Amino acid sequence: MIIEAENICKSYGDLQVLKNVDFAVARGEVVSVVGASGAGKTTFLQIIGTLLTPDSGVLRIAGTQVGGDERRLAEFRNKHLGFVFQSHHLLPEFTAVENVYIPALIAGESENSARKRALELLEKVGLAERAEHKPSELSGGEQQRVAIARALVNAPDVLLADEPTGNLDSKTKEEIHSLLFRLRDELAQTIVLVTHDSHLAGLCDRCLEMKDGRFI
Repeated sequence: MIIEAENICKSYGDLQVLKNVDFAVARGEVVSVVGASGAGKTTFLQIIGTLLTPDSGVLRIAGTQVGGDERRLAEFRNKHLGFVFQSHHLLPEFTAVENVYIPALIAGESENSARKRALELLEKVGLAERAEHKPSELSGGEQQRVAIARALVNAPDVLLADEPTGNLDSKTKEEIHSLLFRLRDELAQTIVLVTHDSHLAGLCDRCLEMKDGRFI
């Protein structure tokens, strides 16, 4: 298993958001997490993404038990995890290719090598000809494609997506859905996504429903 989570609990004050959650994902699997707002989905995704620390429980990613100080967590996150959010969070002053390769520079890769990898990924997501455009010159769907390429630039073990098509129109949603599954097929990419989109959830290998801080 590429992700193994056991007895994950998380509370905010008196509110217990996650209640002894167990979760496992195989390499190359695409798993969706669905449920009503407030069910704990995003908190759960942030914990397996090492952005939040659980109150108790064990999390292993790629065979490593996750923990340690924030510097170590940040290094682990940069190497092993890629993130795609509902808002693309691209840096407006940088071009598409620069946005994609910045995480590789942070990981210590040379600019030439990082740029080459970024251009390959932009071609893979269908944006080779838009590499030198800034976010303001791209459509919403194109910006999300750049964000997906950026999430993949360090060849992460797991791609985590939180409502990746939530802000897109129906046609663009379908294009992004197709892209995610093509990336899984071409890169053997493991993907865990949180979504309210029943169509996207239904395309996944497994769909898990969360209610009141537990999978049901």
